[in-house]
Amino acid sequence: MIGTGTPAEQGAEQAEQARARGRLPLLDVLRGVAILGTLATNVWLFTGPGGESALLYGNDGLSPFAPFLADPSAANLAEGVFRTAANGKFLALLTLLFGVGLAIQFQSAARRGTHWPGPYRWRALFLFVEGTVHFTLVFAADVLMGYAVVALLVAWLLTRSERVRGVVMWVSLALHLALMTLLTAVLATDSAAHPAMPPEAVDLYAHGSYLDQVAFRLDNALAMRAEPIVTFGLMVFMFLLGVRLFRAGAFADDAAGRRIRARLLGWGLGLGVPLTVAASLAGPDWFLLDRYAAAPLVALGLIGLVGWVLDRVKGTGPVVTGVSALGRMAMTGYVAQNVILVFVCYGFGLGLADRMAGADSWWVMGLWAAVSLFLVTASVLWLRLFRQGPLEALQKKVLSRAR
Repeated sequence: MIGTGTPAEQGAEQAEQARARGRLPLLDVLRGVAILGTLATNVWLFTGPGGESALLYGNDGLSPFAPFLADPSAANLAEGVFRTAANGKFLALLTLLFGVGLAIQFQSAARRGTHWPGPYRWRALFLFVEGTVHFTLVFAADVLMGYAVVALLVAWLLTRSERVRGVVMWVSLALHLALMTLLTAVLATDSAAHPAMPPEAVDLYAHGSYLDQVAFRLDNALAMRAEPIVTFGLMVFMFLLGVRLFRAGAFADDAAGRRIRARLLGWGLGLGVPLTVAASLAGPDWFLLDRYAAAPLVALGLIGLVGWVLDRVKGTGPVVTGVSALGRMAMTGYVAQNVILVFVCYGFGLGLADRMAGADSWWVMGLWAAVSLFLVTASVLWLRLFRQGPLEALQKKVLSRAR
């Protein structure tokens, strides 16, 4: 999802370089796509019973086609396809793009003769604090805290040899896949691994106060932070893969870049889509392999697909402009989407999740579309008046004083 520090700063820097060389703003568009994709995953947490507490209790809702198998309606089929298409793919894309942004920062530091990691440590610290605030006050499934920690490790690895980075990259992937296989075996054989969601958790998000929900997050902070812990190896791998793809020219508007993206499109979707469909249909016990093994392959295919589209539309049109604008202020967009859903879905706000309980899932997909349209439109209008998004500008101001 995002370059080092704020995605907007790296996206703007890369876009300036791209325009100077006649290149397409592929990274900005990819960041925008990743933000809309993470929204497509998170919207189901906000609208489901118990909200984000589903991270703690059970996985009955983690099988995207379970509603369709119980009731084969058009709405349930659409929900299964929608959730399967979103689950983990854009999180993996966002993670890889963070690695790309790190490579850009390293390249810029080398060009200026700046010591590395040097001031970058302050960026990582700011990102960790920003993620902590976001987790505490807004959303338990925050990704920024984990990214900040992994970024420090990968920033150091950028000062090591290519061979060292390669060993760390592939060992990290191997350990991650072994862990996901082990956890999948546990889920498939141990019924105790599927605790039921208690009624008080459902009531908390349907009728509880905002402060009650903040307290719940803090009381269960370690368990709700499980994802970045168990996927640490995957994050290291995706960061380093992003660095490698950037240095290979995968995002360039030239023949070599197009060849790399064509291979990513073919292999990523050719292998990733069948694997993710199979895992989705296999049931909730296969959720981890779908989200954290098949999904990264699909994310690579998405890079190729988005690049293929941009190669043909030449970076013009309202859709490309809007998604690119969101990508330039991706940090603001990521936090804003969760703030919006908190007030729309939870009981202390509009309480739509409780009011629409039992309704067809069309309304959830409609909510995703409405918030997406708002984010894209707001980003375009904001960047007509300002050079950066509000959170990106805040980070720049704070870091300039820290130095």
